[in-house]
Amino acid sequence: MPIYPNVVTSKLPAVQTSIFSVMTKLAQENGAINLSQGFPGFDCSPELISLVEKHLRGAKNQYAPMPGVQVLREAIARKTEEMYSIQYDPETEITITAGATQGLYTAISAFVKEGDEVIIIEPAYDSYSPAVELAGGKCVYFQLNPEKFSINWAEFQKLINQRTRMIIINTPHNPTGSVLSAADMMKLEKLTSKTDIIILSDEVYEHIIFDGLEHQSVARYPKLAERSVIVSSFGKTYHTTGWKIGYCVAPANLMAEFRKVHQFLVFSVNTPIQYALADYLENKDAYLQLSAFYQEKRDFFNQLFSASRFKFQPSPGTYFQLLDYSAISNEKDTDFARRLTIEHGVASIPVSVFYHKKTESKFLRFCFAKDNHELEIAAEKLLKL
Repeated sequence: MPIYPNVVTSKLPAVQTSIFSVMTKLAQENGAINLSQGFPGFDCSPELISLVEKHLRGAKNQYAPMPGVQVLREAIARKTEEMYSIQYDPETEITITAGATQGLYTAISAFVKEGDEVIIIEPAYDSYSPAVELAGGKCVYFQLNPEKFSINWAEFQKLINQRTRMIIINTPHNPTGSVLSAADMMKLEKLTSKTDIIILSDEVYEHIIFDGLEHQSVARYPKLAERSVIVSSFGKTYHTTGWKIGYCVAPANLMAEFRKVHQFLVFSVNTPIQYALADYLENKDAYLQLSAFYQEKRDFFNQLFSASRFKFQPSPGTYFQLLDYSAISNEKDTDFARRLTIEHGVASIPVSVFYHKKTESKFLRFCFAKDNHELEIAAEKLLKL
């Protein structure tokens, strides 16, 4: 066999194995309770399972249309109009994706060209910047206020220039749980008016928002909606993260470009589950009651830690809660998270990994989308600190 020189050059030389995989593996190796990776610790509705079984047995097992099955896109259009008072055409403005991450990657690939700048708000979900780099774009980073995790729009504005192609926003926000307000959206609308900037709005936790707050989708704001691609997730909404099905909505001109890339990434998505989701969307309570369900989980989790040495502000959204451990240890958050997993049997995610540069953090992110008994055991372990 001829020997060839090593000609492999990484397109993502700085990227390592995801922190979520690392911490989950560490939890498994040490028999720790895994509150790191963001997936529910309970199953989805038996009704939804029955609907999937129905369509599996109903000759719905071949390729779906590239944009997704018609009845599901129509159901999404009705839901979106009811929630946000905007009409999206299911024929030309809604596409079903193989999870939200695929939707994010597709949108970035479709619109970001060599040399384009993309503003990423940190701490940020870890799939954003690699997708921008693979598209040849340049990541421009803006840090949230480290205490309130809010945006200083006067400072943010300084990053916008003629090379800015896209701004990625995420509300409710992973990892901090913060949410953007109506005032935030109006500031963003004003900053991007009379520009060609595209907003990529990651709204996968749209139905998990607490304390009477209302999710401020870009869809509520016509001048933002006309320049925005919205990414949503059935996995987060229906406790089915393993199914990897999401969807994107956007104006027809943007969606046409999105679909050009989508068709060559996955072409289409799991057919019987799409039909099942179309049926299940008729049960509006399944998503309208999600905020109350998770607020109860959040409050239960925080009550468990109210007598601990951890400090926290209740998360306004998502199923994540940040705990400040500065009164317990001066360790780096990566070291402290590792030690908690190995020595105390509870896995979390250090918040510093959500920044592109080394950033001092004394926060750990915990997922409270778990069985209450599991949360009680985790709290019992950590209360000893």
